[in-house]
Amino acid sequence: MAIYIAREATKLWRKVCAETSVELQLLFEKWHLLLAGIVFQYIHGLAARGVHYLHRPGPILQDMGFMALPELGQDKGYLSETVFTSIFLSFLLWSFHPFVYHSKRFYTVLLWRRVLAFLVVSMVVLTHNFHNYIHVPTSDTFLLQASQFLRIITFYSTQLPGPNYHCREGSKLATLPPPKNVLEVLLINFPRGVLFGCGDLIFSSHMIFTLVFVRTYHKYGSKRLIKLFAWLMAIIQSLLIIASRKHYTVDVVVAWYTVNLVVFFVDKNLPEMLDRTSGLALLPVSAKDKSDRMKEELHKPEKDNKIKDEHHKLLNGNTVDSTDRRQWMPMNGKHGEDMNHTLSDAAPNGT
Repeated sequence: MAIYIAREATKLWRKVCAETSVELQLLFEKWHLLLAGIVFQYIHGLAARGVHYLHRPGPILQDMGFMALPELGQDKGYLSETVFTSIFLSFLLWSFHPFVYHSKRFYTVLLWRRVLAFLVVSMVVLTHNFHNYIHVPTSDTFLLQASQFLRIITFYSTQLPGPNYHCREGSKLATLPPPKNVLEVLLINFPRGVLFGCGDLIFSSHMIFTLVFVRTYHKYGSKRLIKLFAWLMAIIQSLLIIASRKHYTVDVVVAWYTVNLVVFFVDKNLPEMLDRTSGLALLPVSAKDKSDRMKEELHKPEKDNKIKDEHHKLLNGNTVDSTDRRQWMPMNGKHGEDMNHTLSDAAPNGT
């Protein structure tokens, strides 16, 4: 038993090492958009912190979802966070399964590059060489207006009174005093500032992440039952957010159609990821290998023509040049008859 475990552990370690080597090479080439996505997560948190300074508590707005769903109460607010955390961790673990499992459909680096493109807006400083990063034609080097960018614009446009318990009138956390220095704003009081923020309502950030993760698994996952379960969890998450009074119903509804439209738009403009089940290798990715591959593609038509010429020579039973080759096409048996007459005429002359 111990020998079997040791042998399997060695195999697993080799798989992890081999996959890590491949993924690191991809990371060195594709780091631009990944870095932009990670930086934008901080910018999004900074924007959410900034709108909290503008938030003014007031009466809770009339809401159809609040009327339909009973209020869970402050002591059960953890339910929606628990569901969201389970969705987030499940997707995270699944995205790294190529490091462990033999059957794999995608590269983890490329998957997260795609997810971050769905979540954020591509920085303008990258657009000068944008087509080299995501292989989109130069005419399409526009900004990808993705979910979090749209969310920032939306919640800064109109500040609604927050329905969450710590955002209501009488709560000390509902408003923030003016910042004493710039550092206080830049540090965004993490994680307390994220957990107890107010004002960043339309549209729900939790639903942005949930729907992006679910849609990504729906496209690149392989288990049909898990896909159905993931969509069910997204619906449950939506209802729990409203029942916990963390968002108005409009925040959740807008997230559902905005995120799906954004994913559709971005997905059409990003190149499709290589399906690893086809057995095609994505690497090499070095500059030298790229140039070798380009040279090979340039000389490919010449090689193909050469092979065709040699094939024609073999069919005709001679080795003359293709320019001197005469087409021999029997038409209604006439070619064969002419040949017979020529042979019979040539016999008496000794030829």
